[in-house]
Amino acid sequence: MNYLLIEALHHFHQYLGDDYKVECPTNSGQWMTLREVAIELSERLRRIFQQNANGHRPVYGAVEVFQTNPHWRNLLTFNEYFHGDNGAGLGASHQTGWTGVIAQLIHRCGESL
Repeated sequence: MNYLLIEALHHFHQYLGDDYKVECPTNSGQWMTLREVAIELSERLRRIFQQNANGHRPVYGAVEVFQTNPHWRNLLTFNEYFHGDNGAGLGASHQTGWTGVIAQLIHRCGESL
């Protein structure tokens, strides 16, 4: 769903252009183009899989072996669902379908994990 929303924002931005802006996040007083909103949402999703300052990835939550073991820490899993507050992967961890499209968002942003 997230990927489809981001793609739609990119398409609407192509049509509406830079003059059309929305407040993002809501009630923040910060106005962005639809392209900027799409990039912001992509970044939020990407950060679920990216290592933080402690070298931990939110997707792994409290699973210590995935956070610290050198043989597992860089093995990315694509979960069925994600915790809304901390990004920890929930449900099946082999969902390379819809969740796997995060790779497209990472590629579009020109980033690496």
